[in-house]
Amino acid sequence: QVQLVESGGGLVQAGGSLRLSCAASLHIFSTHTGGWFRQAPGKERAFVAAIAWSSDNTYYADSVKGRFTISRDSAKNTVYLQMNNLKAEDTGVYYCGAGLGIETTYKFWGQGTQVTVSS
Repeated sequence: QVQLVESGGGLVQAGGSLRLSCAASLHIFSTHTGGWFRQAPGKERAFVAAIAWSSDNTYYADSVKGRFTISRDSAKNTVYLQMNNLKAEDTGVYYCGAGLGIETTYKFWGQGTQVTVSS
């Protein structure tokens, strides 16, 4: 059974930075895309970023391009999301996933970590 555990969330002022981590119990990111999604209050879960397992190509939502960077450490079975220049609209619960697509077809999810950006 694959387990994903997110960490690194918290409260930060606008313009600040956070780094989220997603640790997997198995080598899932060696065979599956690692992705980050977020759910803002009252909204549906939305794609943020993904890294393809076969090529390390990265993909981002338009709203975070240039500010967020996704990466992975296969040896540690961990995917990271470096978030810089945070804005109030980045507030939400951030979920890590492992899947077969870029924005869809995710099979495994973490429990989520709260990110709150104060303006």
